Amino acid sequence: MKQVTILIPKGHTSMVNIAGTHQLFSFVNEFLEQQGKHPLFHIQLAAAEKSIIQSNGLFSVHADLLVEDIKKTDLIIIPAIHGNFEENLENNAALLPWIVEQYHGGAEIVSLCVGSFFLASTGLLDGKNCSTHWQYANEFRKRYPKALLMDDKILTEADGIYTSGGAYSFTNLIIYLIEKFAGRDMAILVAKGFMIDLDRNSQSPFTIFSGQKNHKDDDILKAQDFIERNFHQKLTIDGLCEHMALSRRTFERRFKKATANTVWEYLQRVKVEAAKKELELGKKTVNEVMYKVGYTDPKAFRDVFRKITNMTPMDYLNKYSAQMTPTF
Repeated sequence: MKQVTILIPKGHTSMVNIAGTHQLFSFVNEFLEQQGKHPLFHIQLAAAEKSIIQSNGLFSVHADLLVEDIKKTDLIIIPAIHGNFEENLENNAALLPWIVEQYHGGAEIVSLCVGSFFLASTGLLDGKNCSTHWQYANEFRKRYPKALLMDDKILTEADGIYTSGGAYSFTNLIIYLIEKFAGRDMAILVAKGFMIDLDRNSQSPFTIFSGQKNHKDDDILKAQDFIERNFHQKLTIDGLCEHMALSRRTFERRFKKATANTVWEYLQRVKVEAAKKELELGKKTVNEVMYKVGYTDPKAFRDVFRKITNMTPMDYLNKYSAQMTPTF
């Protein structure tokens, strides 16, 4: 039987992550028992203290046991911890060496959503692919430059460490683990039972690009503002350099350092974000939107849109247009 330890950190922890993970693994056990088989998972809630009251005061969670009493486990689940990172790290510092010790002792580690920040502070994500909520991707890169963030991915796996993207995408990671430990048929059964999109693998369609402006390079901030006001025009890097009175080499280097995007990547993301908003309104055709955001080649527009959102413009229109009336 696989020992599954769901950590209950101090602070404003995601109850959805905790309860949802417990429920999905428990569903597997209940189904197996109905078939006259032994349960596959032994699920336990563990914390540094027996009773944890969330910092927002809405919930309290009672742990089954203390982490100090767990000598060995097979799978550790780290839920999202919201709020001030430094405060969360300080309040839960006692968990870090235990996580590292368990990993080196053979345990696999799972972080859900922004739980990746806490896991990364152990150093275990250094040199490994990982994911987090797309909204905090830039902050994650700044804090943990040695981790290989894949901010478009809903889930990653590297050397026994698993991470998920934002919010409810944690269900896709748990389904992935169920498939790994209990087989594809069981994963399909659970996915159907909880109506989870089984093979969704990208959080790109849900990303809202608002520009990476959490930096202090005033020249690059001005360049970003200029791009966002003039993206529908025919902009060139040389023209931007002239506007900013910077050499091309200096401009491109500073832009990449400040935003984590090249100039062209940034311009493309600004254009696609504008296109997404137009498509969501549902008042224009795909071609009309294409021209409005500054593209004239349908294939080029479609390729860039798909690269950034993992969907075609038409698929995005059909899925998110305000004019699309749901049927029940």
